[in-house]
Amino acid sequence: MPSTQTLNSPHTGKLLQNRVALITGGSRGIGAAIAKLFAQHGAAVGINYHSSEDAAKEVVEVINSAGGKAMKVQADVRDQQQVVSMVAQVAEKFGAIDTLVLNANASFKIAPFMEQTWEDFDAKLTAEIKSAFYPCQAVIPSMLEQKNGCIIAISSITSRHADPSFSAHTTAKSAIDGFVKSLATELGPQGIRVNAIAPGVTLTDPVSSQPQEWLDNIAEQTPLRRNAQPEDIAGGVLLLASEPARFITGSYLMVNGGSQML
Repeated sequence: MPSTQTLNSPHTGKLLQNRVALITGGSRGIGAAIAKLFAQHGAAVGINYHSSEDAAKEVVEVINSAGGKAMKVQADVRDQQQVVSMVAQVAEKFGAIDTLVLNANASFKIAPFMEQTWEDFDAKLTAEIKSAFYPCQAVIPSMLEQKNGCIIAISSITSRHADPSFSAHTTAKSAIDGFVKSLATELGPQGIRVNAIAPGVTLTDPVSSQPQEWLDNIAEQTPLRRNAQPEDIAGGVLLLASEPARFITGSYLMVNGGSQML
């Protein structure tokens, strides 16, 4: 049975006590699951949204009603000035951000390569990298001051196991993987860890239009015999964000039920 863990589920200890986290794209799906799990484990959470204000408000209410700390903050993470303002708002309310989750996802055209235009391709690549570049540049200075920090980017198993018609997505997520390794190398001496999570097929809005037969087929080929829930991905992010993972950096953690293995 899939995990249906909620904010009030019992846990032994809080892995993120006194931490301040910012989650981009945190209003729905995987981002919302990460926000709830982080708050459950003691973190104060800034929940970024672009246009889904009602959804972000709902996540904040769930967290705060359970005794956690959360705030919603609007920003297009492809816009540098909006990102700078977002980070300042979270820091003013909760203190310096020490944990950043890069979850905002850019949409893309699903089509064979020869049916893509450069504009289609460029839109995905540019948006994906900006969504990581600007939040990192805004948050890293305070991490450097603290000589401590954790950045986790949501990649995809398609960055290493390409699927037909997903060339823009595969290329963009491969760039994120390279970005993660570069930052992990550069920032490690200052105590900042940078890692990537690579989800498999996850039951969120982007796959809601896929035929049930396709989803069932993916589940049948997965050793754990199901598709991922957002909470499954959130668990992997919590693992990398927690103190027990303090010696893990530059990693690419697949959370896919074994559908792809390195």
